[in-house]
Amino acid sequence: MSETSPARPDAPITYAAAGVDTEAGDRAVELMKEAVRATHTGAVVGGVGGFAGLVDVSALKDYRRPLLATSTDGVGTKVAVAQAMDVHHTIGHDLVGMVVDDIVVVGARPLLMTDYIATGKVVPERVADIVRGIAEACALVGTPLLGGETAEHPGLLGEHEYDVAGAATGVVEADAVLGAERVRAGDVVVAMAASGLHSNGYSLVRRVLDVAGWAYDRQVPELGRTLGEELLEPTRLYTPACLDLVDDPAIDVHAFSHVTGGGLAANLARVLPRGLVADVDRSSWVVPPIFELVRRLGQVPWQDLQNTLNLGIGMVAVVPAADVDAAVAAVTARGIDAWVLGGVSEDDGTPGTDGDAVRGTKGVDGGAVRLGGHYRTS
Repeated sequence: MSETSPARPDAPITYAAAGVDTEAGDRAVELMKEAVRATHTGAVVGGVGGFAGLVDVSALKDYRRPLLATSTDGVGTKVAVAQAMDVHHTIGHDLVGMVVDDIVVVGARPLLMTDYIATGKVVPERVADIVRGIAEACALVGTPLLGGETAEHPGLLGEHEYDVAGAATGVVEADAVLGAERVRAGDVVVAMAASGLHSNGYSLVRRVLDVAGWAYDRQVPELGRTLGEELLEPTRLYTPACLDLVDDPAIDVHAFSHVTGGGLAANLARVLPRGLVADVDRSSWVVPPIFELVRRLGQVPWQDLQNTLNLGIGMVAVVPAADVDAAVAAVTARGIDAWVLGGVSEDDGTPGTDGDAVRGTKGVDGGAVRLGGHYRTS
């Protein structure tokens, strides 16, 4: 055989031999389709399995000027914890929370969601668990799971590795869009409690636990469960509570902020106008034990911790002072702890407890957040 002659395989190379099992993909669809179908409202046209999902938006004709809101996201390295524990049904809740709760920030009502799963090997039961979790969360926020894709990527991802992403679309009346333009001096910031770490900062958390040698099956008394169970606690879904506030005629919501990557201050500053500052009282809540555990195990500075993790607050609302009691009551009625976090005033440039106020985050030339007081951990 010459040096330029191609080597011949011992047997014909098929798609399955290359590592892609289309039959496994079909089985995964069969296992998940009932959960997906359960999210479909009367506006969904057609069923599961089409090339594209269809939703009837005839209701939009009643809007004066409807704006579509869209967001896409994943859950980051939290999937590594799910894979290590072989628990996959909670990740879907995280995905929906990260995506749908972003569009509700502008006051939009979600119309639909789609998902994407990439994996090294399609294990039908595992894929179905992930999608069931997505579907369960979509049902909780009243959002049809309209379509999705599962892609098998042998050679790119390991056999037990996967990643997930999702996108959602919602609608809001143009003159009802929430944000910095509505915020005024004298407004009050209302906090909504997080359910745990949610889906940000897991690279830091995993690194701390790895260095400390703590296994996911370790029982942690202050958490009341295993470390892994705490880490996989699903991201809280805020869309129903936020829409309650928007729909309540007694509450004039000016802005929401979803506390994700970057922590509370960086995300709150995004929804404030230039010239205003929100003063946040760090002593107004008790930081949940998981955050203090990470700080202590890794000797993580508070500054780094607050710039990475939510520290117990997953969403905030900015409302007029007269509406605070009604807002807190409405959120609490949804089973979410809520409290006054601080207030908004003219920015006089005074620094916070640990230095200058947080400004100019996430590429937004907006207002500032000044952190005062000290965190309470018990």
